[in-house]
Amino acid sequence: SKLRPAAFGPEILLGDLPRNLRGTSRIHRGDRVIWEKAFASGETNMSHSLANLEHHHFKYDQFRQPGDVHVHMFGTATLSFADGIEAIDGDLFEIEASDFGMPLRNRLVVNEETSIPTTVCAL
Repeated sequence: SKLRPAAFGPEILLGDLPRNLRGTSRIHRGDRVIWEKAFASGETNMSHSLANLEHHHFKYDQFRQPGDVHVHMFGTATLSFADGIEAIDGDLFEIEASDFGMPLRNRLVVNEETSIPTTVCAL
């Protein structure tokens, strides 16, 4: 449902997926952690099975192109926004789960360009 560019490194797990994935999400601001929360993910903690997700993804021709690579990104119910955190330029987001090796870290860079709101008009 969220087909958009996203980071998925620095390591990639190949083979069987962990059924019960545990980890921690963090936001660093400067030299301190301003938000941190443990999460549970993986098929054991999902509403739908991976087989069901794969069926609904690959039933569409555009997702069955030779040479394409498909990456499943586990989600979690931990939301910094729900805890009142407002991310600012320079914040470092970190997702750590030992099953996946090194933590994923991405720094927020705010694009100074102004965004024009998108509107939809009824026909």
